[in-house]
Amino acid sequence: MKSGPFAFVRTTTFRLALVYSVLFALFSAALLGYLFQATVGAMRTEAKARLESEFRTLAVAWNTGGPRRLEQSLLERSLVQVRDFTYQFETAEGEVIVGDMPYMPVEKAMPIGVVRSVTFEVERPLSDRAPEITKIEGRITTLGDGSVLLVGIKMDERLRLVGRVTQAVATAAPIGVLLALLGGFFSARYAAGRAEALTRTAEAVMRGDLSQRADVHGSGDEFDRLAEHLNAMLSRLEELMSTTRHAGESIAHDLRSPLSRLRNRLEVTLRGPIDEMTARETLNQTVDEVDKVLATFNAILRLSRVNAGAEGRLQRLDLSELADEMAELFEPAGEAAGLTFSSDIQPDLVTQGDRALLAQAISNILDNAIKYTPSGGRIQFSALSHEETVEIRVEDTGPGIPDADLERVKERFVRLDDARTQAGSGLGLALVEAVADLHQGQFTLMPGHGLDTKPGLIVALVLPKDI
Repeated sequence: MKSGPFAFVRTTTFRLALVYSVLFALFSAALLGYLFQATVGAMRTEAKARLESEFRTLAVAWNTGGPRRLEQSLLERSLVQVRDFTYQFETAEGEVIVGDMPYMPVEKAMPIGVVRSVTFEVERPLSDRAPEITKIEGRITTLGDGSVLLVGIKMDERLRLVGRVTQAVATAAPIGVLLALLGGFFSARYAAGRAEALTRTAEAVMRGDLSQRADVHGSGDEFDRLAEHLNAMLSRLEELMSTTRHAGESIAHDLRSPLSRLRNRLEVTLRGPIDEMTARETLNQTVDEVDKVLATFNAILRLSRVNAGAEGRLQRLDLSELADEMAELFEPAGEAAGLTFSSDIQPDLVTQGDRALLAQAISNILDNAIKYTPSGGRIQFSALSHEETVEIRVEDTGPGIPDADLERVKERFVRLDDARTQAGSGLGLALVEAVADLHQGQFTLMPGHGLDTKPGLIVALVLPKDI
């Protein structure tokens, strides 16, 4: 998004906020219109119904008793001091029989029996202030003898309410629309600001700065969740890039020695006399060095495939049976190294796993234990059952690993100084970690229970139990 004080108006969030503002304004207008109709419209309907009812009542009086009965009804009504209706009953010649006004305020020439709706104003003098103008809505008709009857209802109260409601609507509607627009404006600006911050973080990462992290405001909204996921992804990416750089350096370091030895050996052989025995010895040594290089590359390839999930097919597996086979395989090797090798394998340990990968992981663990435990030491190999998990555990009485390096040795190509004298690529424990992750298990290293000089090491591979 281009920068600028009003750049957010081009964002999707602003458009959505604008749509929200328009919908809110329309809803406000509809609500105010409904309130107007529910108050003013209801009063008008009620006044009209009362007027029609009063007019029909007087019409019944005329029909049942003629002029005298109608005059009597009007006189009775005129005695009521506070009333909403006004009456005017005149003869055909214009003489007032009963009326609230000195003369008919509207045109009265019309056919007999026809009822016409009229609206007029009456001025009522007041002693203490200016005359009051009253607006009246009425019905007028010419009776059978030519006389004229006008019945009206005062509209002052309704008009005052109309004025109040109209004023309220006229005041509230612009305020509602303005508040909707302001709410949309600030909502869009906030959302656009958060999105712009995430964009700046992404752009910095694209430029190569993997240390950048998105701000988390702690509000728990979708932007915070997105920022947390983005930060987790960047941390993982930074970790992978660091691992890749370290892997490249380690590969170069570990392959330089065998390749250098291979070149020097070939060069020395070429300089001297070459007989069949010398050539065969040189070729055998060359094959050994090439095999070590190929073994390193094969280990890297397999580890990468396991990490990518491209290798490994999980199925129901009898871990007890596999552990028994591994114990039978490594017990002679332990004894050959002058070690006491014992095993404790519980029966019926079942998990979902890839047999070949788990065999490789257990083999790496046992091979390390035999390799780094001095002659005369002890190795305990166990397969245990827990409530929801099964565990492969190897405990030795070797030199152990410093607490600060317990997690670091799981990384690719990491080899502690004491291990540099041993053959290996530094990928064994990394492969175990990858296999554990593939099986949704845990791989942990813990100090053993030995003395300070030989604390030993406990290696645990914990896998979910298949129940």
